[in-house]
Amino acid sequence: GGRYRLIELLGQGGMATIFRAQDTQLGSEIEVKLLRPEYLRDPDFSSRFRQEAQAAASLSHPNVVTVYDYGADRSGPYIVMELVDGEDLATILKGSGALPPRQVARIGSAVARALAAAHAAGLVHRDVKPGNILIGRDGQVKVADFGIARAIAEAQLTLPGTTMGSVHYFSPEQARGEPATASSDIYSLGIVLYEMLTGVRPW
Repeated sequence: GGRYRLIELLGQGGMATIFRAQDTQLGSEIEVKLLRPEYLRDPDFSSRFRQEAQAAASLSHPNVVTVYDYGADRSGPYIVMELVDGEDLATILKGSGALPPRQVARIGSAVARALAAAHAAGLVHRDVKPGNILIGRDGQVKVADFGIARAIAEAQLTLPGTTMGSVHYFSPEQARGEPATASSDIYSLGIVLYEMLTGVRPW
């Protein structure tokens, strides 16, 4: 985008690559999520992505990762977000297994507050999973990736070897290909709570 300098690869998934980056105008460190360039082939994707990113950027809550900017260049569409210094819940669960009930309650209630704020604003996450729940070194819990899931779900293409979202956390209606609702997010949070308490997914 002519503004963000990618510094370090933080992670890679089926939909996107995540970088630690620098905002060269402000000098601040941020996170850039670069979606696969294949999405640019869908003429409707850019407008959907812009609408969802704008909606996510308008969502201001202490338990939601702040979205600062979005755009597209030859490398693909990108979204610029707050950089959370910490780990995602998936990494924590992989390393430690089940968590103490008090910690589960603290993390779960923070995610629930984030979802409540989003649902009140008419936003459904559609991809609630441990990989999208970030725990800062200061203990702050933040939910990431509002605004991306819907744009990708509605994109008129399927990338080989990828599935939108994470099937282990899908609600039954999502698995049937029906529209996701606020209740779908709550169902997915229930599976995350189960996994935090037991160290394994229910199925």
